Amino acid sequence: MFEQDRIASIDADHIRHHASDLDHLAEALDRRGLDAAQVIEALIAFDVAVPSWALGTGGTRFGRFPGGGEPRTTEEKLDDIAAINALTRANGAVSLHVPWDNPDDPGALRQYGEQLGIAFDAMNSNTFQNNPETTFDGEVSYKFGSLASTEPEARRAAVEHNQAVIDLGAKLGSNALTVWLADGTNHPGQADMTGQFERTVEGLQAIHAHLPDGWRMFTEHKPYEPAFYSSVNQDWGSSLLLAQAAGDRASCLVDLGHHLPNANIEQVVARLAMVDRLGGFHFNDSKYGDDDLTTGSIKPFQLFLIFCELLRAGGGTLPPMAYMLDQSHNVKDPLEDLVQSTEALLIAYTQAMLVDREALADAQESNDAAFAQQVLQDAYRTDVRPLLAEARQRQGGALNPLRSFRALGYRQRCTELRGNDAAATGL
Repeated sequence: MFEQDRIASIDADHIRHHASDLDHLAEALDRRGLDAAQVIEALIAFDVAVPSWALGTGGTRFGRFPGGGEPRTTEEKLDDIAAINALTRANGAVSLHVPWDNPDDPGALRQYGEQLGIAFDAMNSNTFQNNPETTFDGEVSYKFGSLASTEPEARRAAVEHNQAVIDLGAKLGSNALTVWLADGTNHPGQADMTGQFERTVEGLQAIHAHLPDGWRMFTEHKPYEPAFYSSVNQDWGSSLLLAQAAGDRASCLVDLGHHLPNANIEQVVARLAMVDRLGGFHFNDSKYGDDDLTTGSIKPFQLFLIFCELLRAGGGTLPPMAYMLDQSHNVKDPLEDLVQSTEALLIAYTQAMLVDREALADAQESNDAAFAQQVLQDAYRTDVRPLLAEARQRQGGALNPLRSFRALGYRQRCTELRGNDAAATGL
């Protein structure tokens, strides 16, 4: 973690320019009938969780090129999140992946997180790998599926693993479980697709029944990979059917990379919100598929439109959902990439708050497509970064988190302490 006075010393030479930029923007917003102070307060309240697996270098199907100073333990992962949260003031939670993160003493880990100011967000189970913790010392295989498998032992192992993840999460203070399944087929005729779906429903119902009071469960869809012919939960419609069948505390999680090319994701968000089954997000970006690229780096306008739909669903405020980053950092420093993604989310969120919703509704009602576009573009083209910087500064964060991260030399110190050959995931 970084002391606030060190962050402030780095920002000292930039304070005057920031104040000028903020005053100029606040005056421009006031002319449009917008209150900069209210926007800043909303930004201060926003938080996006960091997944434990994104704190290390990712990989491709063919190789992985580790960077220096990657976390070796779950505690070191929390250290890294606390470090970037000290700069962004918007990353105050971690989302763990079991068994990649499986603490021997959950109480001690929870206490350590509390000391760092890091809470535990949604838990993530793993039935896409054979792990001793999940498959009874290798006696059961998920090669042909988990909840959807024709083998009763595999289905039982998958259910019991998810239930164990819930139990662990309860000890850590989490209140949600995300279920992503690799189940599907790679060849035509390989499996009975209806039977696969029905068995998955049965398993999700057993997992849902194990949820403690106040917990939620998310079904996460994906059209392909690792099953390239068919996936059991391949799209938002299937995810909705599974959530509805699982129980009233099940809803759908939207990963921005888990759609076919050019999918209208903001429409997916609108549909799921309309039936009150939108539970949360895994934010990233993509060019071709599930690329897990830096959030907002490829399709920033799409990200803006998604936040527009979220604000509509929340009646002008952001609905209380599970917001999490989910990325693979193959060439960037993972922490720098997470900082950039957090900035992109806050920019899109802020721009969405600037939309003149009354004017947009009037244009839509009168079928004025040109003016509707102008209303959106007026908000989207506004440089809102001074508002973000002000929200961070008021909380003791950095005006420019990436600049401060590099100036403080955190990566160099981690490399000296941790070495060059650690891995943050089980891949």
